[in-house]
Amino acid sequence: NDLWTSGHSAMLLSTKDTNTEFFLQGVTVCLDAMRKAFPGTESLQRTTKFFYTPTLRQSEAGIPIGPNSSTPASSRHMLNLYTTPAPAFEVPSEKDTLYLHLLFALKDPAVGTLESNFASTVFYAFAALQELWQELAEDIERGTISNGLALDPKVRSRLEALMSPDPKRASQIRAHFQDGFRGIAKRLWPNLNLVLAVDSGSNQIYGEMLRESYCQGVPFYSPFYAATEGLIGVNLWPEEPSRRYLLCPRSMFCEFLPESSLEQDDPHTLLMQEVKEGHNYELVITNASGLYRYRVGDIVKVVGFHNQCPIIEFQYRRGQMLSVRGEKVSEHLFLAALKKAVSQWPGAQLVDYCCVESGIMGDSSGGSDPHYQVFLELKGVRNLREEQRYKLDMCLQQDSAVYKSFRIKGSIGPMRVHLVAPGAFSELSKKMMSFSNTSPNTFKMHRVIRRKEFADFLLGKTVS
Repeated sequence: NDLWTSGHSAMLLSTKDTNTEFFLQGVTVCLDAMRKAFPGTESLQRTTKFFYTPTLRQSEAGIPIGPNSSTPASSRHMLNLYTTPAPAFEVPSEKDTLYLHLLFALKDPAVGTLESNFASTVFYAFAALQELWQELAEDIERGTISNGLALDPKVRSRLEALMSPDPKRASQIRAHFQDGFRGIAKRLWPNLNLVLAVDSGSNQIYGEMLRESYCQGVPFYSPFYAATEGLIGVNLWPEEPSRRYLLCPRSMFCEFLPESSLEQDDPHTLLMQEVKEGHNYELVITNASGLYRYRVGDIVKVVGFHNQCPIIEFQYRRGQMLSVRGEKVSEHLFLAALKKAVSQWPGAQLVDYCCVESGIMGDSSGGSDPHYQVFLELKGVRNLREEQRYKLDMCLQQDSAVYKSFRIKGSIGPMRVHLVAPGAFSELSKKMMSFSNTSPNTFKMHRVIRRKEFADFLLGKTVS
């Protein structure tokens, strides 16, 4: 498997053992929890799965290298579950595959579940739907596949054989879109039971946006806490608003580094039975495919116990910490301050964001003292006054005594807030993926950018 976190790429071995554990301790357990919480998911309705077939490369010995995700088309039995037909999974372009996912989902008014690894993928699928709905409705009306898609002729003919003119459905779709996009999912698919996607950690904002806009009124279930290294935890509480995960004691062996000891050269680890509720720890894992005492870089909070196993909430990634003077502002802390500030900007809605430490920007940072450069994509406003931008700095000072003390001393300069053009983060994610050979199924937006070329890209997309 490829793993890419905060700008560096690593390869991890994926074996039959890790995949079996994921299925037996993760997928089956979560399907059972889902069935109990949302009985409608037991129906014969199909699922729309936003999945993109990754491109694999080979090692010298012929071992396939790529993201850890098997395509739904690898099993014809699995394909019966999904609205997207097999030929669409052979399309190499993410953009064209997404069009086909949307096309075949719209054709089926009885869709029961929208599924993806991450809520970000579902959010950007709806953003594309908002842009492409007229073309999609036309294809459904005529029973065609858009000529704008660069498809292999054989794949195109197999897909076209599955299309037939459906003017009635096309007319319904047009009427729903003309009524606006808030709650569009439930209007297009009245029997939609669930959105199944991870919406914790860096995906939290996408889940919130979907629930407030496109997927209003549809329950969400964030089933797994997992990584390229394998399954770490399962969410046994689908209906709880906070995303809590029970650590799976047999999928991998977990040790815990207390948050206070992370800077030590040789910190002492604790075992599962030694952790305390309310405390933060970095996870250290040993798995069935040869990783031994591997520091994942995730900081989690123990929020309770199920029998004797810890229940955790994800807090932040160590590599995604802002620190220009050793102040250590986590993603969790920064996002809370950002949401508070956005709520004070009339009409503004947060779409996406990231931060850059000014030292990375060089001459373009525009300030002598080290400071944070913040790039925001907002809906509902085109510009912010300087005093509105400064609200973000004030909110972070209220939430972080350490940041506030550095600001008062003047050793950290004021935050600089940039608004970027609509779609800038979608383009950035494509740039990041092409740089790292990451698949859209496994990509997570970095909240702290460490590479100058990505920061410069956002600077070039700044509109105010």
